Amino acid sequence: MNRTLTAGLLALSLLTSAQGSLHAQENYVPSQEILESRTRFQDRKFGIFIHWGVYAMLGNGEWNMQVNNLNRDEYRHLAAGFCPSKFSAAEWVSAIKASGAKYLTITSRHHDGFSMFHSKASSYNIVDATPFGRDILAELAQECAAQGIELHLYYSHLDWDRDDYWPLGRTGHGTGRTEHGEWSSYAAFMERQLTELLTGYGKIGCIWFDGVWDRDEFPREKQPELWGLYGQYELIHRLQPGCLIGNNHHLLPFGGEDIQIFERDIPGQNEAGLSGQEISPLPLETCQTMNGSWGYRMSDMNYKSSDELIRYLVRTAGMNANLLLNIGPRADGTLPEQALERLKAMGEWLAENGESIYGTRGGIIEPQPWGVTTVKDNKLYVHILDLKENTLNLACGKNKLRGASLLSTGEKVACRQAKDGTVTLSFPEAPEGVDCIVVLDFKKTLQP
Repeated sequence: MNRTLTAGLLALSLLTSAQGSLHAQENYVPSQEILESRTRFQDRKFGIFIHWGVYAMLGNGEWNMQVNNLNRDEYRHLAAGFCPSKFSAAEWVSAIKASGAKYLTITSRHHDGFSMFHSKASSYNIVDATPFGRDILAELAQECAAQGIELHLYYSHLDWDRDDYWPLGRTGHGTGRTEHGEWSSYAAFMERQLTELLTGYGKIGCIWFDGVWDRDEFPREKQPELWGLYGQYELIHRLQPGCLIGNNHHLLPFGGEDIQIFERDIPGQNEAGLSGQEISPLPLETCQTMNGSWGYRMSDMNYKSSDELIRYLVRTAGMNANLLLNIGPRADGTLPEQALERLKAMGEWLAENGESIYGTRGGIIEPQPWGVTTVKDNKLYVHILDLKENTLNLACGKNKLRGASLLSTGEKVACRQAKDGTVTLSFPEAPEGVDCIVVLDFKKTLQP
């Protein structure tokens, strides 16, 4: 039997503490508080993702330690020089709020093992290991509360630095870690850190896990027990009953999870090769980068245009999902100008068109090559992104139409409804622009 498999089986035997909650979480029934949090999450529709850590000093992305086999002892010296003197929580949160985003998800600890908060469970953190000496998470939590932005926390299940993380997963083989591992110690460390995050930084909207895929040699049904997920989920819901849980494991959600995450793809697509899982009935979220990188990469200037990002937000909403759009701050604590420009443009667009995004659900018409629809009460928002003709037919079923108008101006749009429910919109010429939004007003709340 190989070493990896032996260690995995040993881990299963060590996780006895999670057994008491195993069956309860398999048959997870969300509380009323969680159901309300899920609804609020779906209503928000747009969040900003921040990948930030000592890896920003190298300007080569958050996976630099893994990709270039950087020795963990040498890598740790980065912390001694990490001093983001230009960091301003107020400026960050103000830019995020101006973008129209309703929540912020930031990396509290990424795969390199460095904690971006003042953790008593490990001195390898931004307060104790750097000359900066400030708890950026505490500052962001305070500013988010002041400006009405909900705070979510990313937390890595895997660690390329610690010796007690398994023997080895499928990553981190070149960092100089030992191959022994002591899972019970590592599991206790994660529990201490999760407790710190959920008791020391005010209300947390969601814990966003990542890294379960590091042990994907084990089948899906073994993963919750292998990682002790159910015990962790029970801890989170006990410490903050309204805190949502998401896990970027690229699998169908497990009991105890409250949202389903799709990485780099709108649900139903799999262009990035990470989102082949089925779509669950849980609230959905797509995480996507502004350029090609999560953490700051100095050489990556391939930013998506503001128009492209707006259309991506619209298409995501049309699939009944939230968009979590990523920014990688520089080591000095500033957000790249390219990112700020796009945040501003998205905020200006949402200030005029947010009615068709916030509080909506995916429309009664499935996404089409010409665009998507969103729905709220008795209104269907038709987002025309690419229509070559001056007419558009929409299958609206038994819903009775009262009229149609442009969201931007309120101008009436020529329309008629056939006996089979099909609505035909007619335009003087093919619609142009980032997103031509037509509001269809129906007599009653829309039904699929």
